[in-house]
Amino acid sequence: MLLGSLTLSCALQVNQGNMPGIQSTFLAMDTEEGVEVVWNELLFTDKKAFKAHEEKIKTMFEQLVLVDHPNIVKLHKYWLDVKDSKARVIFITEYVSSGSLKQFLKKTKKNHKAMNARAWKRWCTQILSALSFLHSCEPPIIHGNLTSDTIFIQHNGLIKIGSVWHRVFANALPDDLRSPIRIEREELRNLHFFPPEYGQKADGTAVDIFSFGMCALEMAVLEIQTNGDTRVSEEAIVRARHSLDDPNMREFILSCLTLNPDKRPTANNLLFHRVLFEVHSLKLLAAHCFINNQYLMPENVVEEKIKELDLNMVMAEIRREGRPGAQWRYSEVSFLELDKFLEDVRNGIYPLMNFAVSRPHALPRALSQPPEDTQKAKTPTPEPFDVETRKVVQMQCNMELNEDKTQWHLTLLLILEDKLHRQLSYDLLPTDNSKDLATELVHYGFIHEVSLLPFLATSAVHAQHCHSSPQIHTTPHASEE
Repeated sequence: MLLGSLTLSCALQVNQGNMPGIQSTFLAMDTEEGVEVVWNELLFTDKKAFKAHEEKIKTMFEQLVLVDHPNIVKLHKYWLDVKDSKARVIFITEYVSSGSLKQFLKKTKKNHKAMNARAWKRWCTQILSALSFLHSCEPPIIHGNLTSDTIFIQHNGLIKIGSVWHRVFANALPDDLRSPIRIEREELRNLHFFPPEYGQKADGTAVDIFSFGMCALEMAVLEIQTNGDTRVSEEAIVRARHSLDDPNMREFILSCLTLNPDKRPTANNLLFHRVLFEVHSLKLLAAHCFINNQYLMPENVVEEKIKELDLNMVMAEIRREGRPGAQWRYSEVSFLELDKFLEDVRNGIYPLMNFAVSRPHALPRALSQPPEDTQKAKTPTPEPFDVETRKVVQMQCNMELNEDKTQWHLTLLLILEDKLHRQLSYDLLPTDNSKDLATELVHYGFIHEVSLLPFLATSAVHAQHCHSSPQIHTTPHASEE
C-alpha cells in the first residue's frame, strides 16, 4: 500500500513548489514502496477558523487526490493535524527528481548551450497535454499558477506541472483562512507570467494559455533578463520575442500572449499548431493502442510473445519489379529498446493529445462544485450508491468450481486508473448472464460505465458456460484504503 509508512528526512528540505505558500517541504521515504516523496506542511494559526471549515478542507483534499495525469504532479495522501492553538494540513506529493524548469534553463544557459528544438516541442506538447486535460474537465480546472518554477522535470525527461490544486483549494477557503496561501504572482520575478485579467471575476482558462506562452518563450531563449528589482520588464519580453529565429515558433508564442483573452487559442488547438503538430508514426499509434488495452492481456504478454517468435521470420517485406526487394526480420528488432519505448509511452512522454479531440473528463463532485454544509434529509428509502468515476485500466478474471463442484465462483481483480486495486468475488447462478453482472457492477459503484464493454468482453469468455448476475460480495484488496 502506497505511503503505508513514511520516514521523514528533516535534514533535507526540498524546493518543489507544488503549492506556493506552504511553510515546509521535506524529502521523505515511503519505506513500504521504496520511493521518495515530498512531505508538505500548510500551517494555519487561527485554529478556531480552521475547525469551522475543517470538513470542507478534508473534502477538497480527498477529491484532489483523485486528479491523475502523467504530466501532473500527483498528490498521494493528506491528513490534518490539529492541536494546541495551531492547525496544519500535511500532504504527500510525488517527488520530481530533476528539479524545476527554471533550474534546468539556468543550468543550460550557464553551460553555454541552447535549447534543443525537438526537446522544446516535446516539452510544450506535454505541458499542453496537462492543460488540455484540466481544461476539458466539466467544469474546467484553471491552474492559475503556471510558471517555470511550478513546472518540473522527471529524470527520464517527463514534464510535470505542480501547484494544480492551489487555485481550487484557495478558492474553497474563506478570506480568514487564506493567509498562509500566497501565489507566485506576489513575487516580482514572476509577474510577467500572469495576464492583465488575472484575478478578475471573469478570468478563465485563457489565463493558463498566457502563462504557458511565457513559459514557452522562456524555454526558447533560456532566460528573460530582469531589471535590478528582479522584475521582468515589457522591453525584455519584446527583445526575447524578437530574438526567435523560427517564424512559426514566434507566431505560436505570440498567439498565446495576446492581451485579449478571447483571442487566445485553447490548449487543444495549440496541439494542432504547425510548430508542434506531426503525423504520429504507426509505431506510436500501436504503442498507445497496446497500452490502452493492456488490461485485456496477461501482465507479461510482451515477454511471452517474444519467446514464441521465430527470430528469422520475415515481419515486413517490400517487393520490387525487376530488382531485389527488401525484408525485415524479427532478429533486427531491439526488444530492449521496444520495452523502453513502451515504458516511455506509458509514463506520458509521448502523449497522443494532438490526434483527436478528447472527451470531457468527469470531475469528482467536490471539484466541480464545492459542497455546502447542508444536512441530508432523513428518508426511509435507501440512499443511492456513489458513482465510480475512475476507469479500469487492468482486469484479471478467474473462475473455478467450489469444493463440492456444484457452483461456479468468479473472482475479479480490477486495477483503477489511480492505481487502486479492487478485488471482487461472485457466486454464479446457472440462470445469470454477464450483461446483468456488468450492469450491477456499475449500479453499485464498483466500475465506471465506460469500463462496461471491456468488462463484458473479458467476462463473456469466462462465463460462456454459466451465465452470471451475481450475489455481490466484496473483498477489499490490501491497497484499497
